[in-house]
This record gives sequence, structure tokens and C-alpha cells, in this order.
Amino acid sequence: MCFAIMGRRPNLFVVGSMKAGTSSLARYLGAHPDVFMTSDPKEPTYFLTREQLLDVLPGVEKRGFWRGEEHYLRLFEAAGDRPVVGEASANYARLNRVKGVPERIHAFDPDARILFIMRDPVERTLSHYWYMVRFFNEHRDLLTAIREDADYVQTSDYALQLRPYLALFGAGRVLAITTEALADQPAATMASVFGWLGVDPTHLPTNLSERVNETPDVVTQVRGTGLLQQFRHSGLWNAVGPRIPASLRRLGRKLAVRPVQRGAVDVAAARRYLRPIQRAHVAALEQLLGRTFPEWKTLHGDE
Repeated sequence: MCFAIMGRRPNLFVVGSMKAGTSSLARYLGAHPDVFMTSDPKEPTYFLTREQLLDVLPGVEKRGFWRGEEHYLRLFEAAGDRPVVGEASANYARLNRVKGVPERIHAFDPDARILFIMRDPVERTLSHYWYMVRFFNEHRDLLTAIREDADYVQTSDYALQLRPYLALFGAGRVLAITTEALADQPAATMASVFGWLGVDPTHLPTNLSERVNETPDVVTQVRGTGLLQQFRHSGLWNAVGPRIPASLRRLGRKLAVRPVQRGAVDVAAARRYLRPIQRAHVAALEQLLGRTFPEWKTLHGDE
């Protein structure tokens, strides 16, 4: 049975996990004629407070959805009479860092559906690191960063992220899938998702081979503590930068950042560090969901 039509209010939330394929999943969902997904932005992240947004996603904070529900609901004006209306915001599953999100979504719509995509936690954590290098001035080496910043590991603690949603919405309204299943069996996985949503499971997207937001092979990393990079993005730089000769500005950029070939970085030590921690997390997840995850090859490896 389909959802009751709720106008332009979302009733489906893809809540994460970040760097697990939420962008691709949102595109596949939106390709179904009975499903509407926001695309500009894909991640409105409305259910975070302004302070939380400034901490984890300042670019979206500038869009101002936190100002009120009316502004947020404009994102869904084109949904028409499609029964499933959704959005995908990966930061809804960083509950170790942002509190109160499941409760706010439940207050907005206690009958909403929650779709959660999970990736091999070791690989997700490594990808999270490169995301922070690219966009948030992470300057530490890989092993140091994941040892010193609990957010990397805790975001991969899927049991921690899922428990509040299951408690509030119930098991029937929360579906967890894996990135690996979506990659290896895209048609069967999406048919299962569409069936769970109550829309035609035989109408499969034609874009299942597409992947979006994949991390490039070469990323730019800030040098040192990143103070020079911070200065380049400061108000003072905005005031004085245009007066500085272009040759000196280019030198400043070169001194502030360096290109890093991801494939040349040895990840073995980071994997060895992560495995015992994340195997314990996955054991709790398996107990919570009543299933195992043999597809997570890196987690179960030994190298």
C-alpha cells in the first residue's frame, strides 16, 4: 500500500550514512515516477539546528532552511501528487555529533519512512577522512586523524546511529541497506526499496550504473596546521587579497595546500587500527537488525 498523499510535505528521509552513496541512492529514488526527491540542494539538512549546521555543513546553513518550516517546504513544491516525497541528508546520521535529529523528524511526521544506507565501516571511515581533507581543511595524516577525532569512527557506528530511529519510528518504517548490495545488485536492491515504499517495484531507474560524488584520485590537502589556508578564506584576505599581485597569490595557494595521490597513501595501519573497533560495532548492529554483513570485505580482512 502506498503512503497517504501528504501534499508537499516530505514523508521519506534518507538519513545517511555519509560517504556511503546517499547521493546516488537519492538519484535512483527520484527516477521513479511515484517518488519526488529534492535535488537543489540534495541535502537540505533542515532538522539540524543552525549551530549544528555551522559546525558540520556551513554551506547549507547559508541557504537558511533552519529559519522555518515554510522555507523548507518550498523545496517540495514540485512534488505534485506523487505519494512519496523525500530528501537525503547524510548528517541526519551523525548523532554522535548532532543531537536531537530523530526526535525533530518524528515531531514533524511520526509516520515518515527512514532509509539508511551503510557501507563497509572501515572503507567509509577512510572515505570520510578524504572528504574532510577536501572540504574541511583536515591537515593531519590518516592514522593520526582517525585516532584523535572520534567523529570518524563513531559515524561508522551504525547501531549507534540507527537505534533512535528504530525506537521512534519502529522497525517497519526503518529500512537499512548496504552500499555493496546497491553496487552489486542494483536492480534487486532498488526493487526491494520501492516495494517497501509501496510503489511499483518493477519500474526500475535507467540510471543505476551512475555514481555521483565519488572522491577523486588526487585531492588537495592543507599544509601544516592550515593557518595560511584559514587566512586565505578570512574577511581580512577578502579585503586585501585583490590588491596583492597575482604571482604572490599563486605562491600563497601553493604554500597553503599540496596535492595528494590517494592511492599512494598507505592505509594498512589505519585499517589495522579500525578493524577491532568496528568489528565490535558491527556485532552490535547485527544483533540490532538480526542479520550479518559478509559483504564488508575490508572489515573482515586481515591485512
